[in-house]
Amino acid sequence: MIPLTLAEIAAAVDGRLDGGDPAARVTGTVEFDSRKVTPGGLFVAFPGEKVDGHDYAEAAVAAGAVAVLASRPVPVPAVLVDDQLDAMAALARYVVDRLPSLVVVGLTGSSGKTTTKDLVAQLLTRLGPTVAPAGSFNNELGHPYTVLRADEETRFLVLEMGARGLGHITHLSAVAPPRVGVVINVGVAHIGEFGSVDAIAQAKGELVEALPADGVAVLNADDPRVRAMAARTTARVVLAGEAPDASVRAVDVVMEAGRATYTLVTPDGQAPVRLGIAGRHQVGNTLLAAAVAHSLGYPVAELGPPCRSCGWSPPAGWTSSTVPTVSRSSTTRTTPTPPRWRPRCTRWSVPGRAAARWRCWATWPSWASTRGKATRRSAGSPRSSASTG
Repeated sequence: MIPLTLAEIAAAVDGRLDGGDPAARVTGTVEFDSRKVTPGGLFVAFPGEKVDGHDYAEAAVAAGAVAVLASRPVPVPAVLVDDQLDAMAALARYVVDRLPSLVVVGLTGSSGKTTTKDLVAQLLTRLGPTVAPAGSFNNELGHPYTVLRADEETRFLVLEMGARGLGHITHLSAVAPPRVGVVINVGVAHIGEFGSVDAIAQAKGELVEALPADGVAVLNADDPRVRAMAARTTARVVLAGEAPDASVRAVDVVMEAGRATYTLVTPDGQAPVRLGIAGRHQVGNTLLAAAVAHSLGYPVAELGPPCRSCGWSPPAGWTSSTVPTVSRSSTTRTTPTPPRWRPRCTRWSVPGRAAARWRCWATWPSWASTRGKATRRSAGSPRSSASTG
């Protein structure tokens, strides 16, 4: 995060400084887990169902935090607010507004967000300092948490945007206004919350509606609902896919040992691509990533080699034992989220047949077989910064 005084933070979040020096500067990271606090940081104390972050305020300051973002007085310097999630969002927007050269890239879709986000980030890192979330930090907690990682040196901020209902992506876009928006696909994930696939498309399209007129909307040319979102934005539209009219497309796709090779075609030239990640579906993901990188100045001729080393980056401290959640009521879950069956579809081609088919099945999460109890978190923090929609 950019260095800010406690007085500036209090003003940014519409809070009240309780104790401490208004001129004291926060120069470290913003954390909601007391175990991750670093010297010069800011600790966000969330009240939980069984563990309360306020109880760890003193430990956080002892570990180096300058102050605590809290909803009630604590025995250490604090900025008091009514709602910590709203305060984090306000602070994130305050930081973004003070980084005029920062390019925000937002991605959404029913599936493939995290992989495509990783691909985009890995390409943009070659153009300049890039910040992207670890794993699927894509909800109202993980989103501002990632934004607050940006500082004066950051050139690109890549953000994954999840949604569980209408208006959620609009909210995330207001926290960090995107200049480039990527819509990967529209599927049936979270259809129980949305009610219909059309409602999901409406929600995902909020990202392109948030783009400025001089922005770029990168849309999956092979998904009719995503393609139709071109009518919902004033930004320049770049279609990416295998459709003949896609401006960034793949031709001559060949699968070798589970990995694709193809020719990348753009308005500025072509380049051979050999993917280092397995799966036919990764062709579409890499095309979207290439379209983003190309729109931001990445030379076409140089896009091929980086794709060979691109892949999914597991977050630090990743564990397969729990998939946690956070709610607007700031309650904390201390047990693993129940496993869910998720219908998934991927296009597959049978050798010797001209037509592609669709194979659908349900997947059981890899962590579902774990039987251990959730670990008590010393922070009393929300259990997740992720939302899979």
